[in-house]
Amino acid sequence: MKLDYNKNKDGLLPAIIQDDKTLKVLMLGYLNKESLSLTLSTNLVHFYSRTKQRIWKKGEESGNELHVVSLKEDCDVDTLLIKVNPLGPVCHKGDDTCFEEINEPENFINKIENIIENRKKRPIDSSYVSKLFSEGTNKIAQKLGEEAVELVIEAKDDNDDMFLNESADLLFHYLILLQQKGYKFNDVVNVLKSREK
Repeated sequence: MKLDYNKNKDGLLPAIIQDDKTLKVLMLGYLNKESLSLTLSTNLVHFYSRTKQRIWKKGEESGNELHVVSLKEDCDVDTLLIKVNPLGPVCHKGDDTCFEEINEPENFINKIENIIENRKKRPIDSSYVSKLFSEGTNKIAQKLGEEAVELVIEAKDDNDDMFLNESADLLFHYLILLQQKGYKFNDVVNVLKSREK
C-alpha cells in the first residue's frame, strides 16, 4: 500500500472509520506512518492525536477498541477507509458514533425487528406481537404456516395487492418466529451468503 503522506503538511492521513456490519460511519481520525503500522500489526486502530501530539490506541482508556476488518485507500491514496468491529461506543461522550447516531443498520427490516424484540422483552397487553410471544413457539409457528398457505392461495390469483399484503404478513410472522428462536433476519442472510459460490 503506497500512501501519499505529503498532501497534508503534518504528514497525517484522514481515516474514515466505518462499522463493518451496520455500515455506519463511526468517526474520523488521523494516522501517520507509525500509527498505521501499529494498526496493521495489531488489527486494532491506532491514531495520531493532533491534540496530544502522540499515537494512541482507540479504547486505551475506555476499552472500546476498534478491531480492523478491512482497510482501503481512496483513489488519491491520501485517505483511508477502515472498516471495524467496535467494542462499545466510539465517541468520547459515550455515543455510538461521533455524529450522535445510533449504530444500527438503516433498513426497515431492522426497524421492524427492533419493535418485535421490544414487544418480546417488554410485553404490552394490547399488542398482537406480545400476545403471540406469550402463547409460545407452537402458536407462532402455526400462525406462520397459516400465512404461508394464504400467500400460496393469493399467488394463484391475479390480485397483486392481495399477494403483496399476504407476502408482508408472511414476512412479519417469520420475523416473529426468528425472534422466538433467538435469531435475526441477518442470521438467515448470512447462511445464504455462505452458500454463494
